[in-house]
Amino acid sequence: MQKYLDSYKQMISLRGLTDHTIKSYCTYLRAYLNYLETILHKLPEDASWEDLRSFILYIQQQRNLADRTVNACISQLRFFTLYVLHKSWDPYQLPIRKFDTYLPFVPTKEEVATFISSMPDLKEKAMVSLLYSAGLRIGEVCHLKYKDIDRKSMRIHISHGKNRSDRYAILSSQALHILTEYWFAYDKPMDWLFPKQFKESDKPIDTFFLSRRIMTHEDRLGWEHRITCHSFRHAFGTHLYENGTDLLTIKALLGHKSLNSTVIYVSLASNGVRRAVSPFDCMGGSANA
Repeated sequence: MQKYLDSYKQMISLRGLTDHTIKSYCTYLRAYLNYLETILHKLPEDASWEDLRSFILYIQQQRNLADRTVNACISQLRFFTLYVLHKSWDPYQLPIRKFDTYLPFVPTKEEVATFISSMPDLKEKAMVSLLYSAGLRIGEVCHLKYKDIDRKSMRIHISHGKNRSDRYAILSSQALHILTEYWFAYDKPMDWLFPKQFKESDKPIDTFFLSRRIMTHEDRLGWEHRITCHSFRHAFGTHLYENGTDLLTIKALLGHKSLNSTVIYVSLASNGVRRAVSPFDCMGGSANA
C-alpha cells in the first residue's frame, strides 16, 4: 500500500502545498489504505462505493470524528480516486455532510489583559502578546524571524501565511516592550525569534508548545479550558470591530482571503448585532393600542 501513498503525496505536492499540509492530507488516506489491506483485503482500485461508505462509517465510529473532519476525509478520498487511481468520482455515492456552525469563544478585553499580564514566563507571554496584539495565527508566530520585526515602521512582516501570501501586521508598542524583554532574557535570538528548545535551536518552536502552556495558565488562574491560541486571533478581530475598525481593514490585517471569513466579527462583537434595534420597538405604543 505504500506505493499508493507515495503516489498520493507526489500528486498533492504538485499543487505546491506545504509539508505540514501534505502531512495533514495524508492522515486519513493512510487509515483508508490500512482499512482496505487489513479488514477488506482489497486493493484500492478494486474498492467499491460500498467499501468507501463502510470506511467512512468505520473511521467515524472509531475516532468519533466531527462532521467537518469527515468531510475532509471524503475530500482526501476524492483526490486519491481522481488523481492516483484515475477513476471517476460520483458525489451522489459519497455525499459531503452538513454540519452545525458554532460561534467561537472570544475572551473579553479584560480577560485578555488578565491572562497576558499574569503569565510568569517571558517567552510564553511574548508569544501570546503577538497572537492578540497583531491577530496572528500560532504558526505565523512560531515562524517569525528577528528581521520580521520592523521597529521603525511598527509593523510585522508575515511571510507566506495560510493563504501563501505575504502581509504586514500591526506591531503593538506594548507587545514590542514584552518582546524586547523576552529577547534580552533569552540570549538575543537573531534568526528564528522563537527557536526550538534544546538541541534543535536552528528550527522554529513547535506550535503545540504554546497550546499546552495556555492550558496550564488557565489552570493557574482557575479558569475553565475555553481559550486556545486561535482565541486571541478572534479576540483581535472582534475587539478591532468593537473599536470601530472597518471590516476591510480587519480583513487585510488578518490576512483573510475572503471577506466572508471576516464578517463573523460582526456577530462576535458586543456592539455588532446588539446595536440593531428591532422595528417592533420603534413603533412606540402604537402596537399596544
